[in-house]
Amino acid sequence: MKAVKRSALSVSRTTGRFTSGARILPSFLVAGAQRCGTTSLYRALAQHPLLLKPVLHKGVHYFDAGYQRGLSWYRGHFPLRVGAALLARRHGTGPLAFESSPYYLFHPLAGERIAADLPGVKLIVLVRDPVERACSAHSHELARGFETESNFEYAVELETGRLAGAEESLRARPYSAHHSHRHHAYLARGRYAEQLDRLEPLFGRDRILVLDSHRFFAEPEQAYDRVLEFLGVPRLGCPEFERHNGRPRPKPLPDSVRRSLRDHFEVYDSRLVRWLGGDPSWRR
Repeated sequence: MKAVKRSALSVSRTTGRFTSGARILPSFLVAGAQRCGTTSLYRALAQHPLLLKPVLHKGVHYFDAGYQRGLSWYRGHFPLRVGAALLARRHGTGPLAFESSPYYLFHPLAGERIAADLPGVKLIVLVRDPVERACSAHSHELARGFETESNFEYAVELETGRLAGAEESLRARPYSAHHSHRHHAYLARGRYAEQLDRLEPLFGRDRILVLDSHRFFAEPEQAYDRVLEFLGVPRLGCPEFERHNGRPRPKPLPDSVRRSLRDHFEVYDSRLVRWLGGDPSWRR
């Protein structure tokens, strides 16, 4: 079954590459953060008739891990212009293609590449309690076999050494990969303000929407409407809101560890106020 699926994906990619000139590029991206509800938001948005997801899968990962493949390869993942034109005639407004690759927010070169290849694109970023995000990411990477250290606290201690020189390496060799940068950045990925500060000069404040994922899950209709307003798309129908890619909660952190991590993130969380329009929900 896996071989059949791989073969079908290969055929679809080849077809997409050959017809790339007839396909549309994304108008917006769900850029991250990892383990913050990006899959749940993606699936809710994909139910909208004017928001067109990639042909093959949620995340194309072109601007982080696949940039050497070229823009024609990337374009080949999206719907044909003729289908988009039919939707425009039916609804009186043009559809928007999109994808969701949560490593885009953290990769040091992704923002520059997106700004160069997709002028005018908008970005959606979700953020959650960075302590919870770190625990969730550790469980996620363990389950996928990308992490070998089962003790979360020790994995956090290892992070500084694992990530030492990672950004410099990725910039020096733009088409390379760094395993720990992608899979072991438990604290670094939760310093959201650092990543948003890198994107703001490239896109401008008005083209980046930051959502508190705790509020998204608590009041999904309101968050969904904010996204549609940000994109300039009318509401058509009512999507089903479900949690996706959730994992069982790991054992509770010792209070001392949780306090230490909350103290670590405090200065970064405070810098989210201007992006969220108020304090992050986990700091209230």
